[in-house]
Amino acid sequence: MNILLLGKGGQVGWELQRSLSVLGQVTALDHDSTEHCGNFSHPAGIADTVRALRPDVIVNAAAHTAVDKAESEPELARLLNATTPGVLAQEAAQLGAWLIHYSTDYVFDGSGNRPWTEQDATGPLSVYGRTKLEGEQLIQQSGCQHLILRTSWVYAARGGNFAKTMLRLAQERDRLTVINDQWGAPTGADLLADVTAHAIRHLQQRPQDGGLYHCVAAGETNWNQYAQFVIEQARQLAPALPIQTTEVAPVPTSAFPTPATRPHNSRLSTRKLQDTFGLHLPHWQQGVARMLAEIL
Repeated sequence: MNILLLGKGGQVGWELQRSLSVLGQVTALDHDSTEHCGNFSHPAGIADTVRALRPDVIVNAAAHTAVDKAESEPELARLLNATTPGVLAQEAAQLGAWLIHYSTDYVFDGSGNRPWTEQDATGPLSVYGRTKLEGEQLIQQSGCQHLILRTSWVYAARGGNFAKTMLRLAQERDRLTVINDQWGAPTGADLLADVTAHAIRHLQQRPQDGGLYHCVAAGETNWNQYAQFVIEQARQLAPALPIQTTEVAPVPTSAFPTPATRPHNSRLSTRKLQDTFGLHLPHWQQGVARMLAEIL
């Protein structure tokens, strides 16, 4: 199997280099790759790359993920999240290749408190959410064989993440204030990468199972509970760590105004994914604890 991976330097892309390696020959590119264009600011160059490499599977882990920054640069966000993925889908359709793409809980309006299903109406609240939804739609309209995985609250041991920020602040302050009215499931980049590899193998045998799926870790939490879990785990894993924090106070989203509106309900139902692909998704705490053990 000939696999083209785009966005290799991101958190998910880094893990995909590992998980995809057992499936076949992987050509992994990033925005600064020189031999072939991996820069999503140049859709024509991306199209040329696909034509030159003629992959069986294209895995797109590239995106504009700076949610607040997207509000002030909507044209760039649309280019990276919608236009270029659309071009990628057209090239995949002409080639007869599979396109694997990642989307987000931000395509929903965050209302209610039940997990969103793949059939629920979308209603993005931000430029990021709107451009990611448009990317999904362009892929679906292209007619290419595709797998779109919507996910939420992605973290990895590599690069920055919420847990690392909380650990840094916990060593500086007695009291932290963390939002408690946004709900979701922290999802490891390693879990996403492993599900992707499993799904690709499955789709080789059952191409009719392609389409749109939700992929997040099991369980649910809010950012405040997440922060408390991280600090408690750090105390157990690294007793010598000079943690100062004695209180993680709950505050509403309104306490931290941001350029982009965040959805309050980012819960995603993974029943369709688990049933179709025969998967068991581990609890979010399992993945976060493992990541903390790695970085501490």
